[in-house]
Amino acid sequence: MSSTTRAHWQLHFCVLLWGFTAILGKLITLTALQLVWWRMLIVCAALLLLPRVWRELRAMPPRRILAYAGIGVIVALHWLTFYSAVKLANASVAATCIALAPVFLAVIEPLVVGRRFEPRELLLGAAVVPGVALVVGGVPADMRLGVAVGVLSAVFCATFGAFNKRMAEHGGALTVTGIELGAGTVFLTLVTVFWHGEGTFVLPDPHDTVLLLVLAIACTLLPFALALAVLRKLSAYTVQLTTNLEPVYAIILAVILLGEQHQLDAWFYAGVAVILGAVFVHPLLVRSVEKPPAAVLGTAESKQ
Repeated sequence: MSSTTRAHWQLHFCVLLWGFTAILGKLITLTALQLVWWRMLIVCAALLLLPRVWRELRAMPPRRILAYAGIGVIVALHWLTFYSAVKLANASVAATCIALAPVFLAVIEPLVVGRRFEPRELLLGAAVVPGVALVVGGVPADMRLGVAVGVLSAVFCATFGAFNKRMAEHGGALTVTGIELGAGTVFLTLVTVFWHGEGTFVLPDPHDTVLLLVLAIACTLLPFALALAVLRKLSAYTVQLTTNLEPVYAIILAVILLGEQHQLDAWFYAGVAVILGAVFVHPLLVRSVEKPPAAVLGTAESKQ
């Protein structure tokens, strides 16, 4: 097997693992706030065990650390709203909403990065509108709040993806991730302290502990490390097309493992097809304008 073929298989394996995150969000019995707090804490603690992270952290200017910490707050809001959508609706709905992130990225990225806005990117936004309408019409009424929260999660996903692209060359990927997730953990801790709602500081039971470790290690750190290796072998354009499969994998897994097809009708899946079709066609339209950078992984569960 050639190194390029192996990289393709590794990338698909990464996307499959990212697709599992929505499934795990449904299976873990903790609230969305508790789940995200524990996930961020576990991943951050694991990264702080690496000497390289400490070396790069000591060499990084305080102002840059604060910038990454701000992005970490956006990451926390993205994960919080994503898993809230999973809880309020289901994994399929949440994954479909995240597929809208490239639509918002097409608008947000020019503002954040400072590049010229491409009018053809408006086609992406226009193309997904019918799909969103079909998705909303294809879910039960009691899940529509989950759709709204999922769309908000896609906005946060696109926002931190754009900021990560702007800051991509200013720090090591593992160190940046450690800063962002550490800041996100602190932010959620403060939210819990001042919110006076149901506490995050709840020890998960053995069932949730196992699933949280799978979520943090197998579905976050492992694919992150593999993705970094893959980017050295494949073009960013290829990576973008493949990472767009994440909601597809998530929906297939939700059907197989959770039987969610019984909760949704044909109009929902028709809307999913329209949204994903637009997302996949978009790179073909803009490929001649600008080659997608490695930071495109920011729209997937890798968060880089």
